[in-house]
Amino acid sequence: MATKHAYAISDRRIIGLICGVVAGVSYGTNPLFAKPLLQSGVPVLVMLFFRYGISAALLSLLMLLKKERFSVRKNEFGLLVLLGALFAGSSLFLFASYEFIPSGLATTLVYLYPVFVALIMVLLRFYPSWQTWLSIVATLGGIILLSSPSRGAEIKPLGIVLAIMSALSYASYLVIVNRSSRIKQVSEHTLTLYALVVGTILFAALRLAQGGSITEGVDSVADWANLLGLAIVPTMISMLTLAVSSRFIGPTKTSILGVFEPLTAILIGTLMFGEPMTWKMGIGVAICIAAVVFMIQKPRA
Repeated sequence: MATKHAYAISDRRIIGLICGVVAGVSYGTNPLFAKPLLQSGVPVLVMLFFRYGISAALLSLLMLLKKERFSVRKNEFGLLVLLGALFAGSSLFLFASYEFIPSGLATTLVYLYPVFVALIMVLLRFYPSWQTWLSIVATLGGIILLSSPSRGAEIKPLGIVLAIMSALSYASYLVIVNRSSRIKQVSEHTLTLYALVVGTILFAALRLAQGGSITEGVDSVADWANLLGLAIVPTMISMLTLAVSSRFIGPTKTSILGVFEPLTAILIGTLMFGEPMTWKMGIGVAICIAAVVFMIQKPRA
């Protein structure tokens, strides 16, 4: 039985909020591991293949030790495959968009996913309160300040489309995890494992079609250490806590807590890689934090 039913409503809200923050912070550590790998010459598809593959292996080991079941029903399997494709697709679309638009603009467009989540929920006749909408708008404004592209940057329409597709894929994943009755009995571990396996297969197939070695660029102990870190922190931990948060407090609030992703990434960039912190970015951080605090103070929002 899924974790959701094991806690009282008040406990679920607290756990959901904590998991939402952990999911955002852990996913925001991507640059800490990915940047050295890219600098080492590891192709994106190779990095994504090992990221998902190692994470799937570690999660499988954890489930074996806890004697959890791997099997799912036939009517659950197809939806779990779709979830894996949506999550993996979000990563692919984002990386692809970097070739056509600045990464700052891509980050801003991808953070449209809380808006998409809220709109999808409206279509499902679940209406977020005005406090939640205000939090979404405020965090989006903060992200624009944090990652606005430099003047004169080349912007191609295809890059915008790809970044929006990344946001829409991620939003769809969150909503399905929360709202689908077909997978409500599937544990967070099993749900995450299937998503990771689907992603591993997808990235392996794309790398095979692309050509080149599956271990290209992975030449040192440091490379393998970074791949391991990438698999554990921004992948396995992030996906597990994301699933718990979405089920406990809903996809809309979980998506707002996702603002901790860029905040963490910017902090790592400033402290670890010497990237500048401007006054505009400082205001963006303050707006984002204020919006999250406002949302948390409104339990019914």
